[in-house]
This record gives sequence, structure tokens and C-alpha cells, in this order.
Amino acid sequence: MAALDWPYEGALPAVQDTPRFLQAGSNICLDFHGDPIRAKLTVFSDGNHHMALQETLRSFVAAYPMVDVFYLTTPPRVAMQVLRSGCLNIGNLHLSVQPHVFISPPAVLEQMVAEGRMTVHQPFMRSTGIVLLVKKGNPKSILGISDLHRDDVRLFMSNPVTETVSYQAYADCLRNLSMRSGHALDFLDHQPGQHDPAKLDYGETIHHREAPQCLADDRADVAVVYFHLALRYKRIFPNLFDFVWPTGSVGDQGCDASQFNCGLVGNGGVWGGKLLEHLLSDEVASIYRSHGLESVS
Repeated sequence: MAALDWPYEGALPAVQDTPRFLQAGSNICLDFHGDPIRAKLTVFSDGNHHMALQETLRSFVAAYPMVDVFYLTTPPRVAMQVLRSGCLNIGNLHLSVQPHVFISPPAVLEQMVAEGRMTVHQPFMRSTGIVLLVKKGNPKSILGISDLHRDDVRLFMSNPVTETVSYQAYADCLRNLSMRSGHALDFLDHQPGQHDPAKLDYGETIHHREAPQCLADDRADVAVVYFHLALRYKRIFPNLFDFVWPTGSVGDQGCDASQFNCGLVGNGGVWGGKLLEHLLSDEVASIYRSHGLESVS
């Protein structure tokens, strides 16, 4: 199947008739949004809540129309590499940019505090559980975690080496649910490179783009993703994807929710403090709630 046609996700609305240069199958810039030259505010964020962050930043720009925002939504590992080096090569494009605001899991921001790049960070949002992403119509009749054992079911998961945070969250939750249901998931005990590629397909770098593409390419039948990601895929690709809950219904999964915090890098520049206030507002809590996430109380 052809590469998925992702919608435009910049903080500013797309300008009609603006030239675009991309080839979907080789476009590696989906998680770099906006114009780094004209932007007065730069945000680095982990990527799995990119759909809610986009709407949040658009609402911020609507309130402060003199401010353009450049933001990236990559795995924390990539964002930290850019922060530490001050640059990133994207194909043949050399990008030199530093953030004013950083959003990521608490452990990542604690690293920034330890390195003297951030003074303090605050709880922001969290996931509401994991689901099983399937193709529209659920052709393999995958109804819950017990179906992951079937020989005819191929599974996609984020990479345990390049996306440790998301993989660990997914694996921990699957282990907990499998113990409660009495279905041991042996493949979770395999080290990278020791897994059966006919049964389990790991992503490479950015699972929130790779998971739906893997299903669309018929390389997997089901993918373990956060509920808010599956909700996004179902909304923008309604004819391609659906999802089921691992236990067959909505409910407490007994897993630690994936949380991300926010904080200023250095003094946050002219606009970082304003954005931080916005991120912690009731308006943004409502935006994230509409995308299947919740505030950290």
C-alpha cells in the first residue's frame, strides 16, 4: 500500500497554494512542524500526543498572533540529542535550533535538571491506557490480549532500543494484563534480535507514524498503541483503522499511566513562560481530553 497521507500539522494553519516538496514514502520530516527561521517560540516534545499539542499550539497562536511556533514531536531520545548538540541533520537538511519549552516524561526532564538546562518541571498530561490497533473491519477478529498468542496474528510494537520509554510502557502493561488474564506473552521476554520477525515487527524510530503504516502495508495485523493514538488514526483514516481494548472493554488496566511533564529550558525566552501558563490552563486540559488524554491532578 502507498504511504499514509498524513494531514498538515503546523501550529499555523496551512496557507493555500504554498509549494510543498515531499514524497510520502521517504518523507522523514513529519515530526518537524513550522518555520524555524521566523518562529519566536520553539517547543520540543515527545511525539505520541502530537495531535493534542498541535491544537494546543494553534490556540496559543490564535491568542498571540504575533508569535509563530516551531515544534518537533520526536521520541525523547532524538529531542535530547538535538538539545545537547544544538543541531540535527534531517537527510541533507541541517537544522540548528534550541527549545524554549520542553515536554517529555519526568525522567527525561530530570536529566535536563541534572545537566543544568532546566530548573523545574511540572506535571502536564497522561495517557488513559493502551489498545490494540487493527485494520478496519478487524479481519482477523482480534478481540483481546488472548488473540496475540495466535499463530496467524502478527504484532507491531515500538522499538525497545530506539524508543525505550514507549516500549517499556507497552510491555509493562501487556505483562500486567496477561498475568491477570492467565495468558503469558513469551515474546516480551525476548531480547531485540532474538524475536521471531514473522510474529513480531518492531518499529525503527517513530512508532506513532510507523504503527499504522505497518498495518496498512500488511506487515502486521495488530499494533499495541496508546488509546489516544488509536483514536487519532481512526479519526483521520476512518476507512483504514479501528481498535479494541486488550481486555475486551474499557476499564482499569492496572498499569502506570504514561505521563509527561513540561518546563522551561533556561529562562524560556520571551514567550516560553506564556506558553507554560497556556499548557496548564483549563482550555488545554479540555483539548487534551478531547483527544483521549487526561490532566495529571
